[in-house]
Amino acid sequence: MMKTLSQGGFSTVEKMILVATGLFAAWLSIVTFGMTSPACAEWYVAGDVGANFADRLTGISGTNGLAGLQAPDFDLKNSVSYGAKLGYFPEHGWLGIEGEVLQTTPHIKNLDDIPGIHLSVTTVGVNFIGRYPGRTFQPYAGVGVGAVIAHLSDSATTQSNTDVTSGWNALAGLRAFVTPYVAVFTEYKYTGATLRFDQAFGAAGGFEGVYRAQHVLVGLSYHF
Repeated sequence: MMKTLSQGGFSTVEKMILVATGLFAAWLSIVTFGMTSPACAEWYVAGDVGANFADRLTGISGTNGLAGLQAPDFDLKNSVSYGAKLGYFPEHGWLGIEGEVLQTTPHIKNLDDIPGIHLSVTTVGVNFIGRYPGRTFQPYAGVGVGAVIAHLSDSATTQSNTDVTSGWNALAGLRAFVTPYVAVFTEYKYTGATLRFDQAFGAAGGFEGVYRAQHVLVGLSYHF
């Protein structure tokens, strides 16, 4: 069972809810600001799936009671990524914004004789997008920020622990319309965050490391 951490009076679950609510409110306020009329705006919903080419957790160091200790990098497994988007372009123009949720499981590989650990990473973010608004083909690129919710499962050496932290991403893609309202797209995304599991080893302490991953995604979007 996932344990909750109390920091500043909030549990991990409460922090997750607060961060997700704050991001959604920020996205909604940006979208709403300056909106003229529905006829002058383009909305879209999308789903995507692909591969996460996670390299490793680097700069591994102990936290709490293990502060000051160093460890070798943790290799991560490649995994499936999948997610959903909700986007908005005012006046069908060049610049827009999208909210996104992306889920992946870059499990930590075995380290010598130490068994691996299940790791899941969920990103809830806001991306700022620039595109060429072509009728058939639309190349695009963007940058984003958001909350990264990482969960470490129970294993032979660790206990269940969840971290909620900030993250960022950069992306580029190409969208192709197959009908006036439906498009297929392919996207490359590079993401990063620092993950910290303070109670991974119980009362003894935990560890933190730098997470970087490359995602190659394909998806389908509906525009209205």
